[in-house]
Amino acid sequence: MSKLTVGQENNADIEIYYEDHGTGQPVVLIHGYPLNGHSWEKQERVLLDAGHRVITYDRRGFGASSQPVTGYDYDTFAADLRTLIDHLDLTDIVLAGFSMGTGEVTRYLGSYGSERVAKAVLIGTIPPFLLKTADNPEGIDRAVFEGIKAAVLADRPAYIKAFLDNFYNVDTYAGTRVSDQAWQSSFITAVGASAYATWACVDSWLTDFRDDLRKINVPTLLIHGNADRILPYEATAARMPDLVKDL
Repeated sequence: MSKLTVGQENNADIEIYYEDHGTGQPVVLIHGYPLNGHSWEKQERVLLDAGHRVITYDRRGFGASSQPVTGYDYDTFAADLRTLIDHLDLTDIVLAGFSMGTGEVTRYLGSYGSERVAKAVLIGTIPPFLLKTADNPEGIDRAVFEGIKAAVLADRPAYIKAFLDNFYNVDTYAGTRVSDQAWQSSFITAVGASAYATWACVDSWLTDFRDDLRKINVPTLLIHGNADRILPYEATAARMPDLVKDL
């Protein structure tokens, strides 16, 4: 339970909160939006019992990390991750991301290579490229993302409620696979995040990761639900096999 300085804003340190437990091959777990590293609690327990060293951290703007108004792009997120990996001198890493965290995994490997990474895991993936463009007709209209940003500005707690309802498919799974308490815990975490980060991160979702994916040269596990309401399967995971060598 430590903090690591990754930058500065107005002479104040920008710090990343992280937890580092266990021994063995390191697994770095990168959380989704708009949660924090504690969202991995069930996976962390299993991995520790299996003999792994498990590192979780809170992305800048979320959880117990600093909440600056700068750096909400995947180049910066990947640089923050690199600073943490280098600080802990990790090697032979299993680098795993969920939802927004898949962007860090992909951009890190695309920018810094796999010298320290043995395997990658992408769960509910943002890559390859969400935005609809002339050369990406399978993407999603920009107006959808502008609508999300407007909703965050208009009433952030209401937006987060609607987001989590879709995140958990509560109309299908409430009271069975998802308890009211689990939903409420996620809501409390999400509203505690930086209001600025909750809004600014939306633009980062439009990052084009196609070149990064082509550079990934480690075995990669892709897990994606076909009923995912946040990151539709056809716009994301369905397009990955043509881009990643060892998927």
